Amino acid sequence: MASAPRMARASVSPAVTAEFSSDVVVGLSHAGQKELPSKYLYDEVGSALFDVICLLPEYGLSRAGMRLLQRDSHEIVSLLPAPVLVAELGSGSGQKTRLLLQALSKRQRVNYYPIDISGSALSRCQQEIGQMDRVSIVGFESAYLDGLQEVAARRRDEERILVLFLGSTIGNFDRPAGDQFLREVRRILSEGDALLLATDLEKPIEQLLLAYDDPAGVTAAFNLNLLARINRELGADFDLRQFEHTARYDECERRVEMHLRSKVWQRVTIQAAAQRFYLREGETIWTESSHKYSPPAVVEMGERTGFRCAQQWFDAEWPFAQNLFFVV
Repeated sequence: MASAPRMARASVSPAVTAEFSSDVVVGLSHAGQKELPSKYLYDEVGSALFDVICLLPEYGLSRAGMRLLQRDSHEIVSLLPAPVLVAELGSGSGQKTRLLLQALSKRQRVNYYPIDISGSALSRCQQEIGQMDRVSIVGFESAYLDGLQEVAARRRDEERILVLFLGSTIGNFDRPAGDQFLREVRRILSEGDALLLATDLEKPIEQLLLAYDDPAGVTAAFNLNLLARINRELGADFDLRQFEHTARYDECERRVEMHLRSKVWQRVTIQAAAQRFYLREGETIWTESSHKYSPPAVVEMGERTGFRCAQQWFDAEWPFAQNLFFVV
């Protein structure tokens, strides 16, 4: 079988291991709640497990995003200036993005720049999109803002940028941090550029908790893989059998939290950082947050951070929205 053409890829963050080690040490050193950045959930194993999560009946978020793009991609494209280049923050496999690129490529040739810290995700994106007519790909294995700055530097005078943030990843930020992130995106962009932002909407607590703690245990494996990754890449000695995955809902903050709870008192050594940490029985490591929004709150978030909401599209089966913002 002939192999797919390789995607041109630019890496702007070569010290990945050192940054990973530093972030792990900082997060586990907190005097109160220990935590680890959720972006590190998505190594090759974690990305594959997340693809399985997206197929679970309890996790309707990804299917909702896909349905909206299947239904509304042509309308979304009709609202965009021409020509545009496309930069995607956290491309993943690119399956949803393909729908937008198909609609956009009917009116112009498209330069598509997926930005992801996971090299395996970029490879899967190439497999999904690499054979599309009238679409060229340059991937950036980097942090979102670093990659977006690189993309902005490549634009021609007449081009606008369409930034895609399709996985409802904005919900992984605390609300003030999410605002700050969008302000940083806005700072890189220019008037007339656009942002298509996906947001998961508020829904019954029971439904949310099942989505983040499925009976098959796939989300638990996804969460525990973060400790396995630290073992593999940083020479740590986490005993995964002594941790359990938990999901909880914070009604005040309107967010689901994923934690790893220590079943026993234990000591963990991280060789790469020459650091040792202790966990009490019942103590947790907070690994991910997923904030939920109301439609008006999404519009207000855009207005606070330098955008105007042109239109929102909603899924009827799973409360979810695609929101098209323009830079003001």
